[in-house]
Amino acid sequence: MTASEIRQQFLDFFASKGHQIVPSAPIVIKNDPTLMFTNAGMNQFKDYFLGNRVPPHKRVADTQKCLRVSGKQNDLEEVGIDTYHHTMFEMLGNWSFGDYFKKEAIAMSWELLTEVYKIPKDKLYVTVFEGDAKENIPKDEEAYQFWKEHIAEDRILMGNKKDNFWEMGDMGPCGPCSEIHVDCRPDEERKLVDGKTLVNADHPQVIEIWNNVFMQFNRQKDGSLVPLPAKHVDTGMGLERLVRVLQNKTSNYDTDLFTNTIHFTEKLVNKKYTFGDDKKDVAFRVIADHVRAISFTIADGQLPSNTGAGYVIRRILRRAVRYYFSFLDVRKPLLHEIVPVLAAQFSNVFPELEAQVDFVKKVIFEEENNFLRTLESGIRRIEDFMQQAATKVIDGATAFELNDTYGFPLDLTNLIAAEKGFTVDEKGFEAAMQQQKDRSRAATELDTGDWVVLDETPNSIFVGYEQLESTTKLLKYRTIKAKGKEQFQLVISQTPFYAESGGQVGDTGTLQFDDETIHVVDTKKENNLTILFTDKLPANPAAVVKAKVDKVKRQDTERHHSATHLLHAALRQVLGTHVAQKGSLVNADALRFDFSHFAKVTDEELAQIEAIVNAKIRENVPVVIKEMPKDEALKLGAMALFGEKYGDTVRVVIIDPAYSVELCGGTHVGATGELGLFKFVSESAVAAGVRRVEAVTGSKAEAYISEQLAQLKDMKAALKNPKDPVKAVETLLQDKSSLEKQVDALEQEKVRALASSLRNQSEQIDGVNFLGKVVHVNNAEGLKQLSLQLKNDIPDHVLIFAANIGGKASIALTIDEKLVASKGWEAPKIIKERIAPLIKGGGGGQKTFATAGGQEVDKLDQVISAVKQLL
Repeated sequence: MTASEIRQQFLDFFASKGHQIVPSAPIVIKNDPTLMFTNAGMNQFKDYFLGNRVPPHKRVADTQKCLRVSGKQNDLEEVGIDTYHHTMFEMLGNWSFGDYFKKEAIAMSWELLTEVYKIPKDKLYVTVFEGDAKENIPKDEEAYQFWKEHIAEDRILMGNKKDNFWEMGDMGPCGPCSEIHVDCRPDEERKLVDGKTLVNADHPQVIEIWNNVFMQFNRQKDGSLVPLPAKHVDTGMGLERLVRVLQNKTSNYDTDLFTNTIHFTEKLVNKKYTFGDDKKDVAFRVIADHVRAISFTIADGQLPSNTGAGYVIRRILRRAVRYYFSFLDVRKPLLHEIVPVLAAQFSNVFPELEAQVDFVKKVIFEEENNFLRTLESGIRRIEDFMQQAATKVIDGATAFELNDTYGFPLDLTNLIAAEKGFTVDEKGFEAAMQQQKDRSRAATELDTGDWVVLDETPNSIFVGYEQLESTTKLLKYRTIKAKGKEQFQLVISQTPFYAESGGQVGDTGTLQFDDETIHVVDTKKENNLTILFTDKLPANPAAVVKAKVDKVKRQDTERHHSATHLLHAALRQVLGTHVAQKGSLVNADALRFDFSHFAKVTDEELAQIEAIVNAKIRENVPVVIKEMPKDEALKLGAMALFGEKYGDTVRVVIIDPAYSVELCGGTHVGATGELGLFKFVSESAVAAGVRRVEAVTGSKAEAYISEQLAQLKDMKAALKNPKDPVKAVETLLQDKSSLEKQVDALEQEKVRALASSLRNQSEQIDGVNFLGKVVHVNNAEGLKQLSLQLKNDIPDHVLIFAANIGGKASIALTIDEKLVASKGWEAPKIIKERIAPLIKGGGGGQKTFATAGGQEVDKLDQVISAVKQLL
């Protein structure tokens, strides 16, 4: 069977058992501060486990794109090294939300594996939670007894908390689990060594294939376990491992999930994959895995960047580049070429990649190109270090600099070092890395307390589409601390406050408890909870609450949100239908809109787009908002954003059915005329293939135009009110350029005269011709030209010139190449050790010429003396 057939058999089996088949959620997690990526199939159902939402179906099944590269679930360093770990993988899952429990879940998993997939029963083992006395959790006797109905008792093994108690993170839903393991060794080996001794022992051929998690508890901040409102089943079976077993392979990478990618890579690099453990074959596996992770994550809306989820994607991509650079001898971008192969392979199950294949290719190409340049710079840095090193050890600080500045993982530094007979101070590197982690953790650490529950009502109801005020009650609250600052989070029963989502910022406003007013400073979502952020708690939490949204801020924000819909449609009209939203931010002051496009938007195009938007504003088109089934909305032509998870019923915003129809959960104006005016503020690049525009509407647009006109008025006044201010500025610039050329010519003449006067003033010190002077030049370039003019006329030279330029110390040091070779003198080293400390500055350059700048202009004579003394 092919992987596609195996996946479909799983879904068909559970559909026959009454399960609703649902689509995969995006890899990138939104509205959940506890997670960066979807790392398990259960993530999208977390609200159901917590009781925050009522599930529309009691039984569901799916295949979920998952990513495990950070936090507790981190498999990155094993990927490619072994045969069964991955960054991105597919998790096949079946779920019961308060419906069936252990008995049925166990029976269905056994039936599918042994009767549908025909895996021999004598190759299977199961594990059951043995209990944990420390946490006072008993052995899972229920699961044990149910398994006895299907499998021999000696194949039911006890597992500890690490292996058989599943937790998504430090807090959240959890419970005992029962794993199914398969022994893929040849029959001869299985006869020699009992498979039960190899379960959970990291044997590459005795592997976990399925995990039945029985969700019973919610882990609190203090570590305690609280029973969930209802018992649920959460299962997961890695498709990659299942396919490996059913296709009778010894490695996941030998299945048809990866062979297309590997074969295509072979052609690109002109090398053969030989199924081994050497670095070359590891590189093939790393590429096959990593290109999936970065392609699908970018398709889901996460661009590579220097922080957060974007940094994780950049790190995965750079790990792949590092492997093909070091072990496949490839020096040009490679990964982007593989994207179309992946897109075609997964078009039936994950069509979002095929829909954006050109965009994803462009982003990956630019990232690869940039890192390859960085690699070359890093290699030059390490080679310079080795040439100057007194010992054959790369110190920890330098190894960390290579990692932090150039993206060199420690093993790449080790590899390059070993080739040159060097070693790396790994302990020093780890110490420097830990210091950075500690600083980062201190900057981002969030201490979240447990909820204090006043009312068991499962969730708050959002009424903010219709009203900006409500009389309600406080359901629960908790304390949070970040960067030493204490804040509070409140959940009220009926909330008019819109929670930050879809690019729209959260509302602010007030909560009135009796005579006490509490200010709401922000509103966010966590899972399905609308959380209000405040700086204090009410004195009487049980009081009736009058909740009131800041009306002016909301209305200004709504204008900018509706403007993004008008803008999106206009962009597609002018630039092309390839334009798709890649991010947005709308608040009371402005809007920011990111979109896919491969070239700068010209001034003419911006003017055309602006004209289209303003025409729609003058038409005063009603903004019609409807709720309807998602399929019906898509038939209407509604645009859905890649990377967003939509329910069966969606909210559709229609601004003229022939102009703009989008799925959107935000708040909007009643008609486009309320926007008044639309004006662009800026256009720029965000990333490869992504442009950004910023704009303002309404009173903010009026203020922006008034400010621009005021600046124009002041400029005209400064130019003495010419009839044609543009021509006047052009003339001014031409005059400036002409004068600068004259000044440069005079400066060059001055430097030539200065060089002529100094040419015969050098003195011999131990066979070296030394010339050091404090001189008068207008800029650092003058010092450089002076040095260049004299170095050819003075053999065996050391030249040091210093000047006070604009109140700052400026230094130029030149050393003859012969002296660099014979005496080992290097200008940057002398600058760093002898000159920079004197002038309280820094500098650098080449071995024969270096410059420095600093604050202490009264130390120039001392600089000359210091270099002379060195000779």
